[in-house]
Amino acid sequence: MSSRASLALRAVALATLCAAGLTQATELVGFASLPADTFSPGPTSGQFVSSTNGRTLPLVNQQAVQGFSAVLPGPRPGTFRVMPDNGFGTKANSPDAVLRVYTVAPDFRRWNGRSVAGTGAVRPVDVDSGRRLASFSARSHITLADPLGRLGFTEINQLQAYPYVGSGPGQAGIPVDERIRAGHWLTGADLDIESMRVDHHGHYWFGEEFGPFLVKTDARGRVLRREVPMAGVMSPDNPYLGSATPTLGSSRGFEGMAINRAGTTLFTLLEGTVTGDPACTLRINAFDVDSETYTGQQWCYALEPQGTNIGDMTAVNDHQFLVIERNGTEEPRFKKIFLIDLNQRDGQGCVAKQAVVDLMSIQDPHDLNQDGQTLFTFPFVTIEDVLVMDANTLLVMNDNNYPGSSKTAGVPDPNEFLLLQLDAPLPVDDTAPLR
Repeated sequence: MSSRASLALRAVALATLCAAGLTQATELVGFASLPADTFSPGPTSGQFVSSTNGRTLPLVNQQAVQGFSAVLPGPRPGTFRVMPDNGFGTKANSPDAVLRVYTVAPDFRRWNGRSVAGTGAVRPVDVDSGRRLASFSARSHITLADPLGRLGFTEINQLQAYPYVGSGPGQAGIPVDERIRAGHWLTGADLDIESMRVDHHGHYWFGEEFGPFLVKTDARGRVLRREVPMAGVMSPDNPYLGSATPTLGSSRGFEGMAINRAGTTLFTLLEGTVTGDPACTLRINAFDVDSETYTGQQWCYALEPQGTNIGDMTAVNDHQFLVIERNGTEEPRFKKIFLIDLNQRDGQGCVAKQAVVDLMSIQDPHDLNQDGQTLFTFPFVTIEDVLVMDANTLLVMNDNNYPGSSKTAGVPDPNEFLLLQLDAPLPVDDTAPLR
């Protein structure tokens, strides 16, 4: 069967499901977990964060591997590049959190037809070869850096002391770690990175929330050009805000960002509503990688009545995308993945959408997460990663907001990796690589 015919059949299957108004039945077919207390060597971090959930900060000569806000395929099958966000959540508490992209290999716990196999552990691997490493180290990550001073604002690495007051007594005027200064490393007070894609040149593009900006780097994380703003959109954390009035809420920038299969066009999805736009609608904008400009194409995404935030967006084909949507509370829990279509509109004129996964109702007949239940739920407040593995399988992950998020009182959340099998295949364009 040709790729085009296969794509058409998948589209028919999905259209039939959508016409019935049903969410696909989903089964957990792989589960792995990275403990909350997972660290990597580096500058002391958490000097500006209050201790919580039984964890005492700062982390001396350590960086929290953290929860993940973006995921891409890794250097070999079964490995992934995972991106933590800015660290601890705000500019003021994250100037010592270094921005990194880690490379990992989950050993998924799976049903092999007779029994459950796999350890369920997540291991660090080499960023280039994908070879397993004994521990998280310099070989397991790249670090975002600006050695040529391309960004237009003052960076933490250009200062002698952190411009914030720590959580303990006598913490004012803490010197910036010399490794941050010498490496021109970027931190969570410079950028709040929330999304990540690779273009057809092999360059990384990061979507962030302080601007919101797009940031371009090479494959080693070195900034290649000045940050790209979005005309008319500024958050309260924008370094150029001055006396201007922000048009977007704090932490409501590019939480989602997809790229077409050719790697030539980014699709940015804001997490918040821009001032003047209809309530509870979010902007999707197309950005041309080669000209490094927005194309002028814009769509709107309408949140569900229960929805308050999006968590990620990834391409299924060049006009259909998956979007994670959630609410911001523990109860009631609304956590779903929608398929949207840029070529179709709903009654509001926004992109058409259809729920394909209810993350609070996943079949787990073999109890892969070992909780004694055959119904799996994913109740995390921040679910920020979805990757299409194939037409029938998704990888979904959470951001654990270390050490703050806790679905079990007093215990920081782990980072969970889910392989989800769908009942009906997605209309995946399998003629080009995932990016």
